[in-house]
Amino acid sequence: MKQAIRINFKDFWFYDTIENIYKSGMYQLLSKRYNLEIVNSPDFLIYSDSEERDFLKYNNCVKIFYTGENNRPNFDECDYSFSFDPTTNMNYRLPLYKLRKSFDELKDKHILDENTTKYTNRKFCNFIYSNCHAKERIEFMNQLSKYKSVDSGGTTINNIGFFVKNKLEWLKEYKFTIAFENVSYPGYTTEKILHPLATKSIPIYWGNPLVYKDFNPKAFINCNDYNNFDEVIKRVIELDNDDDQYLAMLREPAFVNDIENEYVNEDNIFKRFDKIFNIINKDNTNQ
Repeated sequence: MKQAIRINFKDFWFYDTIENIYKSGMYQLLSKRYNLEIVNSPDFLIYSDSEERDFLKYNNCVKIFYTGENNRPNFDECDYSFSFDPTTNMNYRLPLYKLRKSFDELKDKHILDENTTKYTNRKFCNFIYSNCHAKERIEFMNQLSKYKSVDSGGTTINNIGFFVKNKLEWLKEYKFTIAFENVSYPGYTTEKILHPLATKSIPIYWGNPLVYKDFNPKAFINCNDYNNFDEVIKRVIELDNDDDQYLAMLREPAFVNDIENEYVNEDNIFKRFDKIFNIINKDNTNQ
């Protein structure tokens, strides 16, 4: 029987309503192990970093901070946290990509159809973003476009005449995807690299200098491995013109040795939540 947990979720970007909480990645993850009861007076409150800061209204509960942004936990406000920072006694490193629906598709990332021309004959490269202030990826797109046209399907530098509605389906049409984070910070790995890996499009990644701890470095082009964007583009061109090299990279599993990294391993995640959730039981036992 699953352990019953009296819980609530606040200050998330889009799921403060009960209906949306049930659809959220964090709820879906925790529901695998626990019987979650959403209540107004919870024993545990998981909150994020929206501007509302409704979590301050909650007292007499264990507060757990979760962020999918490049923000640091404030332990004057929370008891525990799940963030991009290294794992400690107080914080567990839980990258955002673990909570995305497309995460489960990574297990089949390296399995290709027999007719490999469906991958090598695709369009060249895509770029799909709404944030127009991330100068590095805009600079890279402009430089790469001097070799071949890069299709932009978001609101930033849109050049295809429409806005893409289904990102994952669109990425499948391309050999490469510009997968740049908003910023570069140690440990900050989001869904930017997940989406192309899950759709068998090779990511051209810029961002977390420690991304090799998340994903198999043989499965993507890591800008951190090169001195400048010119060298990165030279490697893209090499792969674009050599089907054997391109397919070899595409066949690489998403994780080293096809084994999930320690951060997204559910046994590790649940061990941390078990430790937190059992605080209430211990307190009750000691009374």
